[in-house]
Amino acid sequence: MSYVSEEVLYRKYMEFFETAERKRRWNVFDDLPWDLAGDREPHPDLVLCAETFLAVESYMPDYVGEGLNLVRESFGQAWWQVNWGYEEAKHALALRQYLVNTGARSAEQMVAFENELLAKRWKLPFATVRRMVCYGALQEKTTWMIYRHQLAAARKAGDELLASIYRFISRDEAAHGGFYLDVIESCLAEDRPGTIADLWHVFSHFTMPAYDLVPDYTDRVRVMRSVGIDRAVFLREVFLPVLSRVGVTRRELAAVSALRAGTK
Repeated sequence: MSYVSEEVLYRKYMEFFETAERKRRWNVFDDLPWDLAGDREPHPDLVLCAETFLAVESYMPDYVGEGLNLVRESFGQAWWQVNWGYEEAKHALALRQYLVNTGARSAEQMVAFENELLAKRWKLPFATVRRMVCYGALQEKTTWMIYRHQLAAARKAGDELLASIYRFISRDEAAHGGFYLDVIESCLAEDRPGTIADLWHVFSHFTMPAYDLVPDYTDRVRVMRSVGIDRAVFLREVFLPVLSRVGVTRRELAAVSALRAGTK
């Protein structure tokens, strides 16, 4: 795979996997306080957000399948994709159990909702591996940020069960984002101009996954914005920290933008 050496990818995947196995793994059934599920009626806004996150996670077969087809020739990248899919599927299961166990949704409602979701199919937003790595970094950092805001909202509402779920999920999302950022750093070392150009392209066309597939997504986003998640927060808590982490300046991105504008 030409975008970064296979040796580097293998090493970074193994470092990620070892840390996950030794320090980060958690159990949906044993590590969450399910006994709190009947303590209080969950807040409607928190329920809607949890259902929205579950909806996005429900396209996991597409995320993993499309991703594997793109990177199947790379051991490090392909096995990372499988491991990522496992962890994200666990997130979906925890959120589903929360909705059902608290009585916010019935099991029958969840099946109908999932059937509606899976009637549509998600496609890769970018066609090259390196652009998908850049996309993954932004998407995982954004997801981490959203879950941290929702964690604070759950704690404020006194929903300790949901807060516990978000605490475990956000820790995973931070690790996922870290893997992508490590790979971007290696990409920059091997081809800085090309990687910066891809970062600029992905940022210019960035949207969260499945935004156009989830029912009533506009109304759902409006609720999330009510707890402080908007474009300004994205720039401050996601994009600028990503640039800082990988050592890319806004001036370098601006130079790419100017170059692209001059070629139109």
